[in-house]
Amino acid sequence: MAPASDQNTDPEKLSPTARRMLALRDEVLLEWGKRLRQTVKEAEQLPHPILTNTFPALYDNLAQAISPDYPRSMGNEGNTVASEHGGERARLTHYHVHSVISEYQILRWTIFDVLKTHGVQLSDEEVFVINVSIDGSIRESVNAFALAQTALRERFVAALTHDLRNPLSTAHGFAQLIKQSSEVAQIKEFAERISGNLRRMDSMLQDLLDSVTFQSGERLRLRLEEFDMLEVAKEICDQYTVTHGPRFQFFGNMAKGWWDREAIKRAIENMVGNAVKYGAPHTPIRLKVESQNERVFLSVHNQGDPIPPEQIEGIFQVFGRAVAAKEGNKEGWGIGLSYVRNVAESHGGSVAVDSAAGRGTTFMIDIPKDARPFKDAPTLGTTPG
Repeated sequence: MAPASDQNTDPEKLSPTARRMLALRDEVLLEWGKRLRQTVKEAEQLPHPILTNTFPALYDNLAQAISPDYPRSMGNEGNTVASEHGGERARLTHYHVHSVISEYQILRWTIFDVLKTHGVQLSDEEVFVINVSIDGSIRESVNAFALAQTALRERFVAALTHDLRNPLSTAHGFAQLIKQSSEVAQIKEFAERISGNLRRMDSMLQDLLDSVTFQSGERLRLRLEEFDMLEVAKEICDQYTVTHGPRFQFFGNMAKGWWDREAIKRAIENMVGNAVKYGAPHTPIRLKVESQNERVFLSVHNQGDPIPPEQIEGIFQVFGRAVAAKEGNKEGWGIGLSYVRNVAESHGGSVAVDSAAGRGTTFMIDIPKDARPFKDAPTLGTTPG
């Protein structure tokens, strides 16, 4: 059974050329993926399932379209394969419009080259159908890509407005209370509450600015110094215990290394904040620091509902919060985990997630103990210098 957008219950209607084309599907897509990774930088590190996306269905639709007896005149006719592809590229990748166009153009010439290599001769009419189908798919994908990006921007602006208004309103309320109070101790308490909310706003805006930097292809400017990762973990546990109670645990061994302390601290705070936000209430949140093979592993674990497998990769994208988070009306616009990934990569490391029923959810930063040799290494958002 072909993975076309219909169920193709009568393959006998396919022409001999179409059948030969289908037999070469895997070879064509493998070569297309190779060329794509070499040509489009945004595709270089995409996982294979994300890279191929809806292209197998498009390929089989093209084979159907060149068959005179099959009820499909064009590969993009009567289906939303191209539109879905464009939408997913906007949601799950760092693609630009030209990236979407390029991958279709690469597919076109890969099809012609591989078929020719295997002696498959296409008629002028078959070449016409493939060209028109791919051109139509480009238009539909680009339109869907643009609409999805617009929707993401609108959702982001709405979330930004909502999330910044909360601490701003709280700070304004305490300012009004200060005007009405004459007790020094109470005034100092209210002032500290105002400062705390302003720090929260500053942190949110800093996350936003950093993510915009990463999206534009720039890298994090690291200020490297030697410090103990375990001490930072303890500091964050103490900090969160004050505001959320004694549910935070940390353990591990001393792990000294060369990193950007402020960036690492903010990354861990984002991981812990994520565990508080999405973990089961009142259950332990554990920070663990391990050191081996000249690398340091810092993990944050929480109990609660697992992240669905199909959403795991998307949560590391800017504005890519999991569906459960969106449906649960959680605060935040999905920048935190993207920031964590970029901090890890800027230090020559990576970030990973493990989530399943019965195991809970664990986010882990894995970085070299000495980031100095890697401070200029490329990240997913940059190209090699």
